Amino acid sequence: MADVWTRKAGDSAPSAEDRGQMPGPLVGRERESQDLRALLENHRLVTVAGEVGVGKSRLAAEAVADVAALGAGQCVLGVGEGRSAAGAVGGVGAQGAGPRIVVVRWPEGGWDAGSGAGPDSPASLTAAVMEAAAGIRGRRGAAGVGAVADRLRAADVLLFLDDVDPVHAECVGLVQTLLEFVPSLRVLVTARRPLGLGGEAVLRLAPLSAEPADGHKTAPAVELFLDRFLDRCLERADASFDADDSDLSAVADICRYVGGLPLAVELAAEQAARSSVGEVAERLKEHQCWLSAPDMVAPRHRSLRDAVAAAYVLCDRDERIVWARASILAGDFDESTAAFVCAGGGLAPARVPACLTRLAAVGVLTPVRDPGGIREPRYRMAPAAHDFGGERLREAREFEVAAERRAIHFHRVAALAENLWSLGSQPQAVRLVLDEAEGLRAMLEHAPRQPELAAAALESVLNLWFWWAVYDAADEGRRHLLRLLPMCRSDTLLIARGLCLSAWLTAYGDPHGASELLQHAWPAAVLAGDDATIGRIAHVQGMLALHEGDLERATEQFQEAASTIPPHVSGGLPPAVSLAALAVTQAAHTPRAARLSARRALSQPGIRGDAWACLVARYAQAFVDHSDGRTGRARLRAHRALAALDSRLPAPHGCAALRDLITDIDRGSRGGLPAATVPRGLTGVAIPAQPGSGILG
Repeated sequence: MADVWTRKAGDSAPSAEDRGQMPGPLVGRERESQDLRALLENHRLVTVAGEVGVGKSRLAAEAVADVAALGAGQCVLGVGEGRSAAGAVGGVGAQGAGPRIVVVRWPEGGWDAGSGAGPDSPASLTAAVMEAAAGIRGRRGAAGVGAVADRLRAADVLLFLDDVDPVHAECVGLVQTLLEFVPSLRVLVTARRPLGLGGEAVLRLAPLSAEPADGHKTAPAVELFLDRFLDRCLERADASFDADDSDLSAVADICRYVGGLPLAVELAAEQAARSSVGEVAERLKEHQCWLSAPDMVAPRHRSLRDAVAAAYVLCDRDERIVWARASILAGDFDESTAAFVCAGGGLAPARVPACLTRLAAVGVLTPVRDPGGIREPRYRMAPAAHDFGGERLREAREFEVAAERRAIHFHRVAALAENLWSLGSQPQAVRLVLDEAEGLRAMLEHAPRQPELAAAALESVLNLWFWWAVYDAADEGRRHLLRLLPMCRSDTLLIARGLCLSAWLTAYGDPHGASELLQHAWPAAVLAGDDATIGRIAHVQGMLALHEGDLERATEQFQEAASTIPPHVSGGLPPAVSLAALAVTQAAHTPRAARLSARRALSQPGIRGDAWACLVARYAQAFVDHSDGRTGRARLRAHRALAALDSRLPAPHGCAALRDLITDIDRGSRGGLPAATVPRGLTGVAIPAQPGSGILG
């Protein structure tokens, strides 16, 4: 692992030759250091587990150095080029009555073959421990566990087995036997996964947080980056860091992009010292396996790609396949999603969950929902592992197939979300979209690159209409629509619905653009015979008229929308919303008609199962009551509407209008018409044009 230390004020930066020879306090690991010392005092077997590059060896070496400070002899074996983690305890406590320390680090380079491959490497872990305990380097021949146990029968011995992943199975058997036959022995192990032995105390090391903790101004990962970066700036006369807001923001972005992984943070700091913080942040936004630092001491950690590859080669065939194919999934995903995307080519879906569990055990995946509960476990792939898996997926020429399976899956997710919404299970629909938001977004962003996926992606965007319109994601939804519409011109029904939804999401950001979209949506909807879309086009036209202050035309359009949209049709706003908008436009001049329209909105079939439409209708009732001077009733209706919302979910569009209405009532003033009935988006919408399409342009 790359070195981690804190440079104190006034200290000069260590040279490239000295780096790693002067261990200092760990950055951001104070609590973990205390926990590890406590575990070593109270348990005979302690394992520090975590993903590649998280700092297991460095943390363990710090704890061993504290033990060695009591006074100890020590033997070190299996060190590759440069400084090993065991080097952190070198020269400490050479004499004294304290515990004896025996340090064995599996040789650098042995990871790629599953055994010590170098000319000076021992034949097995047992032989390595024997050589270390005897203090003899280069001893050859088989070593029995009994002989090792005899060598370790001292009053107090701490055996530190560092980086034993290539010989994990042998390590399990060796440690189990030694603990049984040497009662005074204590063992500290660093590995990607625990040994799984009884009595084992496990300290799982997570990446550094990229967000500041309570009471702290700087995140631990940012502290580490700045410490390493400033050290490098002192070495290089041409490097500088102004520490202005933009640079500090870029540093925070870097730490978030790499997920706070200490190795990646340090490699990024090395790269930033050679170029600039902003340039490194821009490159890491897309990919991070390119990170490297040739003068890092541990050869395997001089490249992030090589560090992750060390874990990849230790996986079996099924695990490698699942790793590569699951890299197509962004954000969190559950077992069923992974099984659908990863299965095939000799890998049965039933074998995928076990592979996910094993990958989570070695830090490639992070569980975001504990397994064993009622719901399926969910996982998130570590950023470096995600990029590495994507490289393997492209090398295997499976990326397009995996992207197609991802599109099929998330098309089903979007359809399920729309069904839940339209059937009265709106909280479940919103939770589903929240859970799958990153995966849905990745699928929609990629779809234009594979034209055969465009139609399914467009239908997915349309099924998520409630997310874009009701939960203030209008800009994102419109952007997806305007990218996908020109690619799906052969499907008139999809085009009509897509243009109508685009106009709805655009209405108050760019009325002219929305009007132009409606001009193309109307003939497409009529040609498809889609009454629901025709009615929704009328609703958007009413919104535009309301925006222009033309109440008469707005009233006509909302009346047409309410009478044209079928009561039980899914895929867009229901007639109750048009009736509510009609009541608002009628409130100033025909209050009796406005009250009737509001009551009709609340009496629509299925309105009680449509929480959002019910909210809008109750707003219309409260608005009409307030306009008619019935302020007490209006206040009560508005408060009841807000109280009915689920506070565990994002606030739907309409809550702000209700709060503004309550403010007007409390002040005794009468506000005008609401400023907008849909989320306000960006202006300057570019209408997609495709010559010869017959739809746009």
